[in-house]
Amino acid sequence: MWKSTSGRCFRAGTGSIHSVWTTWGDRLCSQTTAPPPSSSLHPLRSQAEKAKRKNKREKAILSSNVDNSGVKWSEKERAIYTGATLPGEKKDTTLPLPQTYSPKYVESCWYHWWEKEELFSPEKHREIPHAVDKYFSLCIPPPNVTGALHLGHALTVAIEDSLARWRRMQGYKVLWVPGCDHAGIATQSVVERRLLRDYGKRRQEYCREEFLQEVWKWKKEKGDEIYHQLRQLGASLDWSRACFTLDPGFSRAVTEAFVRMCDLGLIYRSESLVNWSCSLESAVSDVEVNSKQLSGKTLLSIPGYQQKVEFGTMVTFAYPIEGNGDEAYVLLWSPLSNSLCDVTYCSLHGQKCRHPFTNRLLPIITDTVVDMEIGTGAVKLTPAHDFTDFVLAQRHSLPRLTVIGGDGTMTSLCGQWLKGVKRFEAREKVIGALMEKKLFRGKRDHAMYLPICSRSGDVIEPLLKKQWFVRCEGMAQKAIQAVDEGALEIIPHFYTKIWKNWLSNISDWCISRQLWWGHQIPAYRVSFPDSDDTQEEKWVCASSDAQARERAAIKFGVSPDAMTLTQDPDVLDTWFSSALFPFAILGWPQQTEDMKQFYPNTVLETGSDLIFFWVARMVMLGTELTGQLPFKQVLFHSLVRDKYGRKMSKSLGNVVDPLDVISGVSLEGLQKKVMEGNLDPREKSVAMEAQRKDFPEGIPECGTDALRFALCSYKAQGEDISLSMSRVLGCRHFCNKMWQTVRFTLGALVDTDVLVTPLSETSPVSSIDRWICSRLSGTVQQCESSFESYQLHAVTSALHSFWLHDLCDVYLECIKPVLKQQDMAARQVATAVLYHCVSLSLCLLSPFMPFLTEELWQRLQPYGPDTNRAVTSVCVQPYPKASQLIHWQFPQEEVDFPLVKEVVRVARSLRAQYHITKERPDMWAVCTPDTAQTLYNFSHAICVLGRISNLYLHCPLEGAASLPFFSAPPPPERSFIGVAGHSIQLHLDVQKFSNADKQVTLLSQRREKLLSKLQRFLSQTKVPDYTEKAPEHIQQETQNKIAALEQELKSIDNQLLVLKDVKNAPDS
Repeated sequence: MWKSTSGRCFRAGTGSIHSVWTTWGDRLCSQTTAPPPSSSLHPLRSQAEKAKRKNKREKAILSSNVDNSGVKWSEKERAIYTGATLPGEKKDTTLPLPQTYSPKYVESCWYHWWEKEELFSPEKHREIPHAVDKYFSLCIPPPNVTGALHLGHALTVAIEDSLARWRRMQGYKVLWVPGCDHAGIATQSVVERRLLRDYGKRRQEYCREEFLQEVWKWKKEKGDEIYHQLRQLGASLDWSRACFTLDPGFSRAVTEAFVRMCDLGLIYRSESLVNWSCSLESAVSDVEVNSKQLSGKTLLSIPGYQQKVEFGTMVTFAYPIEGNGDEAYVLLWSPLSNSLCDVTYCSLHGQKCRHPFTNRLLPIITDTVVDMEIGTGAVKLTPAHDFTDFVLAQRHSLPRLTVIGGDGTMTSLCGQWLKGVKRFEAREKVIGALMEKKLFRGKRDHAMYLPICSRSGDVIEPLLKKQWFVRCEGMAQKAIQAVDEGALEIIPHFYTKIWKNWLSNISDWCISRQLWWGHQIPAYRVSFPDSDDTQEEKWVCASSDAQARERAAIKFGVSPDAMTLTQDPDVLDTWFSSALFPFAILGWPQQTEDMKQFYPNTVLETGSDLIFFWVARMVMLGTELTGQLPFKQVLFHSLVRDKYGRKMSKSLGNVVDPLDVISGVSLEGLQKKVMEGNLDPREKSVAMEAQRKDFPEGIPECGTDALRFALCSYKAQGEDISLSMSRVLGCRHFCNKMWQTVRFTLGALVDTDVLVTPLSETSPVSSIDRWICSRLSGTVQQCESSFESYQLHAVTSALHSFWLHDLCDVYLECIKPVLKQQDMAARQVATAVLYHCVSLSLCLLSPFMPFLTEELWQRLQPYGPDTNRAVTSVCVQPYPKASQLIHWQFPQEEVDFPLVKEVVRVARSLRAQYHITKERPDMWAVCTPDTAQTLYNFSHAICVLGRISNLYLHCPLEGAASLPFFSAPPPPERSFIGVAGHSIQLHLDVQKFSNADKQVTLLSQRREKLLSKLQRFLSQTKVPDYTEKAPEHIQQETQNKIAALEQELKSIDNQLLVLKDVKNAPDS
């Protein structure tokens, strides 16, 4: 075996490296990731596990065996608003209400009116009668100006807008500020591609000022698209304070922050390794580096190369040992481990090997961090081109030579034969040269992870550069302390541990970017007439050229005119300016009125993937620059994934535009977007196949309200959200249910022709009225508590359940006969209860469904108790409080009603079993006096919901005399029997509606089914050690089921005997 002569056997980072030939500083190329991105919330999850999951998901998409029936829907009739309403005018709600819900009809006009009325401005607070002396402020995570919003953004908007609207309705002074990020790398890349496509010119052919003019031109054309999308999502943002991160005011804040932090020693300049994109010729942040898994030899397209480049192989070659004659040792890469170097190599420590092309002598060292089981147990070092090698070089005082330039070509340190050659082309030249010198030992497949720039598609190259860095350790400790002491609350709390772990191991932050678009770094290099490039750099940080000259004169003790100042051409990392967002948007560094009123922000709500890149940096810089935490709470929501569990990403082609969900889109429209994307062929085929399976007919028009409600119905503070379009479609059906309910209510109000009593004066009389009122009171309590704890899914669940199952399924059905009666008092009470239930429910739903609730609420108001009050908007109505509904709390009715529902269920089941469809038979309930009293109170509801003509209550036990009604005679013998609640026998009198032969057949079929079910339960109880192994509550439940089945079978047997006698009777 050939032995190693490298300086050490160590490789760090989670990425592998495909390395062909390097010495100390003589490195042709490598593919390695930087240290794993700090945003990872699962640091122990290996790259191999992620790749395995990805492959499994792709196979599931491409497999024809998987059931992917997709979203089933039928095109709905669309109503169009035809009112003569100008932009900003209030919508005409006197027009007839369309027959069915149509999102396009509902969503027209309202947003322009809200804006014109300035309902989203905190200055409107003083006009609200129920205003309170509290504020609620938050800022939207600024989306990149380059892109369109996706469903992840839509989730953010839905959550934040629900919170803002809720607090506004509670009377808080609310400020929710919109903003847009200049997105340095992304925007510059987009404009560069555009200029190359349209004019055939590269950025380098423009001067800086000319190029920036082109970027601003593009921004003016495209920059408002995101704001348009936010408006379509119904976001109640204060547009008068909209902020772009390159606005003059924001730019002044960025400059001030940089200069202050320089003065405090928190920003410094140093030479260190950075993630470098040779295509962009700029450093990039960890978040812009994607790790691509390769299982072995792979050919990839790389920007700037005509032919595909080979990756995923490992090369073995030899170096001659100086002083050992012709003896040579193989050099082979190995990954990081914790085992010691083999003793065999210790004898070479301190010796040198000779570079085969430059004749440079290379030191051989040993280190204790090598895995001797991989390769030869030895590896070369490239301190200027690898993050771990850089650290090790510092430990062993090794030189750091740069052999790859910023443009991706080789430097003169490689020798003239390689100078200016592209890095991947140089690799092939080196391999050929090694073969000529007979030092090449072979090449084999090697699984690896290749770091790819997400902006350019280029392979990331770690390069040694002089950059500006933020010193993070001290600020990180303050951020940890803030959480430990309770000054900053992180929700959900399990992120606290991740927060502490990352900040405890934080490294300094490189904030230099070699771009033109962005905030040019306010640092000036000072040079004097007699200085040269070999001297140490001299820098001053200042907010202007004049201030820089003044500072430099003081710092270096010279005349202001005796120097030349050159501003650093680099720009700041976009994340640096984003970290100032919570206070820069309020006018910092000036102590503006907004800063006094709304800082610190009440809460920051954002995706959990930004915990480090944005949230932690906001906390660090905000605390340092303002002396206060930028917000009191951090609320993280989970990531939105597709149905296969994949994160929605442009690089996967599975991003869904929220506007496509709102307005609908065909399958062809979806696939056109994938085709226009920059995906490799396999990912493109996977994306298009997923669309064909998931959306065979495209995406139906669901509307903004349905999308928002569906997004908020997921438990956002926990596991990632696998968004189901079927759920969104279900919420659209719910919107139509609300629409039909209000149509019914309006009809009842018109027909009754009586004034609705105020809420405080409306007292329900009947048991069903009392029950629905109590249910609404409980729903309001649930909304209050769940909103306070940010459990929006619990709020939506409570509201959906109340409206659909309580209000529509039960109460509306029960009062339909009442509204047709001549009893005006009963009609008036029922109408008032219905009005308040619907009106209050619309207010409860308004934070989630702003358009639909506005449309319906406006139409209800002319029939309300306070018709003289000027109607404004549901947006600024008081949010219902439980304290308003204390007189509507009836706990006994709520306790009793589950029994009523069970009786109705059994009655309906009996009707279905015996095919009774149109007829309304009488029904007897044989039960105890206490149960009879409950059923008597709700007898009207039972008759209506169970489709029963009359309900007779028979109490065979003592105590019936104490009832306020007479116990009915026993039920007729020829009746069908069911059991409710294990103790109530229900007898359905069907003598008038069926013949004996048909009844015998149906009863016999029912008997066979019950016998089968009984045998199944009995067999469970006969399992060995059943009484010891089965939990006690399971045993009890099983026994109850067995008893109920036996009782029903006994009843059926008795009925069959009776029917047999009837058939045999002479008159049958």
